[in-house]
Amino acid sequence: MVPDLDRLRIERPPKEFGPAALRRWPWAAALGALLLAVLTVLYLWGPLKPAREVTVTVVSYTYPSQAYTLLNASGYVVPQRQAAVSSKSTGRLAYLAVEEGSRVKKGQIMASLENADLVAQRDQAAAQVLEAKAALASAQAELTDAKLQYERFRTLVEQDLVARQEFDSAKARYEKAQAQVADAKARIRSARAALANAEAALEYSYIRSPFDGVVLTKNADVGEVVAPFGAAVNARASVVTMADFDSLMVEADVAEANLDKVHVGQPCEIALDAIPDRRFRGEVHMIVPTADRAKATVMTKVKFLERDDRILPEMSAKVAFLSRPLEKGESRPRLAVSREALITRHGKTVAFRVRENRVEAVEVTTGKKMGDLVEITAGLKEGDKVVFQPPASLRSGERVKVKLE
Repeated sequence: MVPDLDRLRIERPPKEFGPAALRRWPWAAALGALLLAVLTVLYLWGPLKPAREVTVTVVSYTYPSQAYTLLNASGYVVPQRQAAVSSKSTGRLAYLAVEEGSRVKKGQIMASLENADLVAQRDQAAAQVLEAKAALASAQAELTDAKLQYERFRTLVEQDLVARQEFDSAKARYEKAQAQVADAKARIRSARAALANAEAALEYSYIRSPFDGVVLTKNADVGEVVAPFGAAVNARASVVTMADFDSLMVEADVAEANLDKVHVGQPCEIALDAIPDRRFRGEVHMIVPTADRAKATVMTKVKFLERDDRILPEMSAKVAFLSRPLEKGESRPRLAVSREALITRHGKTVAFRVRENRVEAVEVTTGKKMGDLVEITAGLKEGDKVVFQPPASLRSGERVKVKLE
């Protein structure tokens, strides 16, 4: 049995590796060294080099005010002068000349009630004034004649040319004429007062604008009954609601803990969600001297220093309370990037822009500094991603991997 097992062994060729094999084939050693060198170069400087992990920041448009902002608060645009306009008398609406958005001047008639009876009363009172004036003219003519007769009889009675009784009659007539003139004047005053009362009653039927402003809502239509304070059943209390747009302010809530950063007259910048393309200069007008217990805030009123017809009541607003007023040109956005994304190489300011997992060294031109940001005037555009705090060893074209925050 043993000889049979010996026949089953596999004959292996002798090993030809190791120092002896290298001496037998010297070109193999050179080839291995070359391959190792190529792999080393590719790993350190070529495509096999592992991507460097970097943090990036984005180039974007920024308002310079952000560098001078002490505090931010949110609120709403609220008119400080607003009125629900109604009539002083009760009646049916006969005329309506405005609608939502109508601009009106102080004293302009916006609507009127049915007033034919009041017009008639006014005309009657005016006629009574004319009648009283005519009566005064007649009484004055009578007074003139009575005075002349009285003066004549007084001279004659002194010369005993007329009887004393005739003089007394002339005197009585003169005094009566004086009384009639006084009565006529009193009737004129009474008629004028009645006319003023009729005109006032007629004026109450007209609904006029109390100030220059804009109609916000229309609460009644022609044919509906309007009554002061809505006292009548099914009556409208007001015809329109209007506001003075020149009195628009932002009412913002400031936390009690931050109230020391706000003062009257402080410069502000106002941003409206409805007008994202513009920021408005503002100023703290008033700090309301009471706090909201529930929210632990104090209302601050910020007035607009610039007007824009697009600003409307109840718009949401954000207010930045600034440490100093903005200079000319600082109200527009500027292209900016973090100062720590820029380095100096060979006397030039450079940023490393990230594109398709590689960095590209870009020479940039800078402008004004804005806190931690710096304005970019040339070299980069909005939306570019650049390396934040680039290492000194970073080179253009190098592969990078963006570090996730």
